[in-house]
Amino acid sequence: MKILISQPTPANQSNYAALREKFGAEVTFRPFFLSEPLSSREFRAQRINLPDYTAIVFSSRIAIDAYFKMCEEMRFKVPETMKYFCSTEIVAMYLQKHIVYRKRKIFFGNGKPESIVAQIGPKHKGEKFLITTSDAGNSETLTRLFDDAGIDYKVGRFIKPVPQDLKDLDLHDFDLVVLYNASDLISLHENFPGFEQGNLQFIAYGNRIAKALESEGMRIAVKGPTPEINSAAKAIEVFLSR
Repeated sequence: MKILISQPTPANQSNYAALREKFGAEVTFRPFFLSEPLSSREFRAQRINLPDYTAIVFSSRIAIDAYFKMCEEMRFKVPETMKYFCSTEIVAMYLQKHIVYRKRKIFFGNGKPESIVAQIGPKHKGEKFLITTSDAGNSETLTRLFDDAGIDYKVGRFIKPVPQDLKDLDLHDFDLVVLYNASDLISLHENFPGFEQGNLQFIAYGNRIAKALESEGMRIAVKGPTPEINSAAKAIEVFLSR
């Protein structure tokens, strides 16, 4: 069984090593796209005035880099009073690359959108929030929660997906392809015009990629995440066990 995963090779491959040992699976990692910061010209098209915002929401380290790069390009000096709300502690700690880390203005959740809103609470509800995202990102769940809580916010794109050259691959050499993001499917079509699924099986690990595949009439063997399928490796295990 040959499996292609549309992600960079992870530092810890213990889960995939177990799949190789248990099922004899041959796993290949290859990112279908990379995320790059928008240019200042691309960003300006959104008509966002950076000084208008007193708090910012980050869900990834690349979003942090892209934000501070944009601030530098647009000659906006981020005030010391800025408040930062991050999806996880790991993301929050990455802020040390750009600012002096002060816990009084940096807050983080547990990876779930609800935890960010909980960190805001009544105390910070009066701030004006900028939610950083990418063309490939999905902020709908978070913005719905912000709407329900009556929080003033704007969504700003800081990152764009750039398809990678995959033309050296023959997708039909693989039995199973794991896709994570709608941009994976865009890259697939860009690299392989006229692609037909045939006997190739897909795992969709993410709601947006599942919807994108279904909208094109493609078959999905396993969907995640679910309470039972909490990782791509688990999704592959479920597929192979069948």
